[in-house]
Amino acid sequence: MLAVLFILFAGMAVGCAISMVVQRHPLYSAISLIGVFISLACLYVTLAAPFIAAVQVIVYAGAIMVLVVFVIMLLSVEEEERRSMRLRSLVPIAIGLAAVFFAETAFIIFFVHKSPGTPTGNISDIGQTASIGAGLFTTYLLPFEVTSILLLMAVVGAITLARRGGLISAQVAVVPGHASYARETLNPRAYPDLTEVNADNSREAAALLGVADKTPARDHE
Repeated sequence: MLAVLFILFAGMAVGCAISMVVQRHPLYSAISLIGVFISLACLYVTLAAPFIAAVQVIVYAGAIMVLVVFVIMLLSVEEEERRSMRLRSLVPIAIGLAAVFFAETAFIIFFVHKSPGTPTGNISDIGQTASIGAGLFTTYLLPFEVTSILLLMAVVGAITLARRGGLISAQVAVVPGHASYARETLNPRAYPDLTEVNADNSREAAALLGVADKTPARDHE
């Protein structure tokens, strides 16, 4: 029974992975990737690893894929246009790598299980929630804490980089190169003034609008 379920979920994972690569729309590819993650979670359940299966669904199929789909919808990414392939040599390389992958899979299925060194019978409680928790807070406590510190540093770095964008006055709009705008677009307090304003940078825009720019003495393109 477990062998049948393994083949079923493995086929679903491979099918969803192929669909993810073939799809031309990023949103459909993301949905196919969710199918891959769920299929992998089902495989972990058949391998007696419920904790990893739960993490696979909650973290990957849940949080991370929600973030990916949110970014795709926010950027309004359209369907990819079909273009002529530039590097045609990648096709035989891909076929060769796929052949190597299937050869490794066949080797594992037909030879590893028959090896005398392969353990048989009950394999303790590997993959269970209790054993993973005990390992994280005993043997692997230091790497676990280092990882948490690295994640904290990444969050602090992202906040710092985001705050660096506010170098100019809140009353001045950044003009990306030479552009023409209505005065009410650059200065909401001037509504409904449609006078054309031409500027090359934020400092010039501030001067034309009569707004004090308290940024350092350099142009912000």
